[in-house]
Amino acid sequence: MALSFCTEQSFCCASLSGTASAPAAEDSLIFHLGEHLNWFQRLRHRHCAEASPPTSDSGYALSIHDLSFSYGSQSVLHSVSLNVAPGEICGLLGPNGCGKTTLFRCCMGFLHPQQGQVRVRGVNIAHRSPAELARHVAYVPQEHRQPFPFTVRDMVLMGRSPHMGGWFRLSREDVYLAEEAMERIGIASLAERTCNQLSGGQRQLVLIARAIAQQTPLILLDEPTSALDFSNQLAVWNALREVADQGVAVLVCCHDPNHILWFCHRAAALHQGRVTVEGAASDVITQDMLQRLYGPQCVRIEAGTSGMVCPRSCAGPSR
Repeated sequence: MALSFCTEQSFCCASLSGTASAPAAEDSLIFHLGEHLNWFQRLRHRHCAEASPPTSDSGYALSIHDLSFSYGSQSVLHSVSLNVAPGEICGLLGPNGCGKTTLFRCCMGFLHPQQGQVRVRGVNIAHRSPAELARHVAYVPQEHRQPFPFTVRDMVLMGRSPHMGGWFRLSREDVYLAEEAMERIGIASLAERTCNQLSGGQRQLVLIARAIAQQTPLILLDEPTSALDFSNQLAVWNALREVADQGVAVLVCCHDPNHILWFCHRAAALHQGRVTVEGAASDVITQDMLQRLYGPQCVRIEAGTSGMVCPRSCAGPSR
């Protein structure tokens, strides 16, 4: 089983050498500041991180401070700051193109910001090797193309690779954690199927199970339920709540404000590259905020204990 690659789609499979082993063609993506960075510029970025003053964010699993990023002359993120505490699910929402996926890539070190810092458990990610960072952060990308016919079990076991020794030997605990993750997400029956024969939704479930098996204190998920049916959406959110109850911090990019209302402890709205509001999910997902992000067609109505977001046309004449 090949476990030595480290790309945006399979970050958990960190190389033992502690350096990124992504193909050269992806180098300009991983170190993107709007143009290809040479080694001097990369060292300068790391030096700036080392020279930055200490912060009092060690109590957070993830701390993003004053982060800005541009693709060339196109500015995408502007002084973004956001904290996620252990045991908390934070939902990140905003319209298409507002910078959510770019923010996630900066948090993973795939992109280097022009200013600001990303700290995981109080340590700047610029100070961590890919292998070390993979022991602290699991990542589920928005989309994943699997060119190799790995079985579902092998893919989930790859989540254990950052914790293995130099010989890549699976322990009984590794196998147990992988099996438990598949059971929790509801894909145990697919364990012997090859991933390239699965539907898009099933492949997404495999990646989520792999992230859970990785056993990191922080999980980042970029639109994890977008390809899933309603039943599997609920299964994933329930699993994330269970993981958070064990003290894991979860940051989820989600386009469904109802999911953030129902399942997230906190929320942050990203609009035009800036965090415009953050706080308790019920305080962030307001009708005023929804209409600023998505226009007048969105309204929030009271339903149950958490409320619900729906189209104005479905909310009755009083809306």
